Amino acid sequence: MKIRVERDGLADAVAWVARSLPSRPPVPVLGGVLLDAGSSDGEPGDALTVSGFDYEVSATVGVPATIADGGRTLVSGRLLADITKSLPNHPVEISVDGSRMTITCGSSRFSLPTMPVEDYPQLPAMPQLAGELPGEVFGAAVAQVAIAAGKDDTLPMLTGVRLEIGEGKLVLVATDRFRLAMREFPWEPNDSVADTAVLVPARTLAEAAKTLGTSGGRIELSLAANDGLLGLSGAGRRTTTRLLDADFPKYRQLLPSEHSAAAVIEVAPLVEAIKRVSLVAERGTQVRLEFVDAGLKLSAGGDDEGSAEEELPVEYTGEPVTIAFNPGYLLDGLGALHTDRAHLSFTTPSRPALLKPVDEDGNVAAGYVYLLMPVRLPG
Repeated sequence: MKIRVERDGLADAVAWVARSLPSRPPVPVLGGVLLDAGSSDGEPGDALTVSGFDYEVSATVGVPATIADGGRTLVSGRLLADITKSLPNHPVEISVDGSRMTITCGSSRFSLPTMPVEDYPQLPAMPQLAGELPGEVFGAAVAQVAIAAGKDDTLPMLTGVRLEIGEGKLVLVATDRFRLAMREFPWEPNDSVADTAVLVPARTLAEAAKTLGTSGGRIELSLAANDGLLGLSGAGRRTTTRLLDADFPKYRQLLPSEHSAAAVIEVAPLVEAIKRVSLVAERGTQVRLEFVDAGLKLSAGGDDEGSAEEELPVEYTGEPVTIAFNPGYLLDGLGALHTDRAHLSFTTPSRPALLKPVDEDGNVAAGYVYLLMPVRLPG
């Protein structure tokens, strides 16, 4: 193999693929990045294909390149990512001789050992196309929902994002038992796609959606539910992931259908106030919100530790009440709204509260819901 490629394109491609690789691969080749200088039929072409696959997640991206001699080689993904992002801003020349790969860029030169390509697993084919959706909308929606996914691998059903495919509508849901996020938005399904629901690893989906969503184009969503595989492609990149084989909680019964109290709050001042008062709260303790007719008093801490209070004006309807939340979870929800004002509704201090965005006309916007379980107040 002997190729020449632009530094920025190579670095971006390798970094994106390397992020999908396991930090501790069970065998060394699964921590490798495959460089393929050739077209699909194996003949030299005008693009370098960078790929990674660990039997769970695959990532593939093409980079324009000048190919003098085609071929395939496999090197450590993490090491290659570190090297390419640190190279000077000059064209990069890559050559392979025997079991060594040489990278030359300006006055920099690296020599890396390669791994046996024949031991690398075959990359999975993309599943059947299910439909298309706007990249920016999908990227924002996944980010809004994935924050509520659990991180405990002993509870796999909580580490995923539930993807509900319906006629003209996608629903994304995630929960870690303490909060739940749900986002609905329209999309363009294929005529042959039936209504279904799958569970996608949240970290993998969030990483793919973040990258593909910033391209500004459209994303193709592919699905083979029976084979447990989901695919996403756009902007010259494609990724596949194994679906989680677990039962997602019956979440709709958790969403309150009515409320007895509600407040409309300016998001930015509330976020800053929460950050200030929670400085005296030990990690994981609560921030208390005391609502009265036209005001909100935030407080944290107590007699045995530092304490803090702050008051904000709000539009409130309901009886005076004090409700407490985990400050980190509350900040996550407020940050996911992407609006200047938030609508917070609840029934009692011990029942779930709902956080929704408020649009510029003062109406509660549809499409996104963040459910948050209150923290039990002392006494």
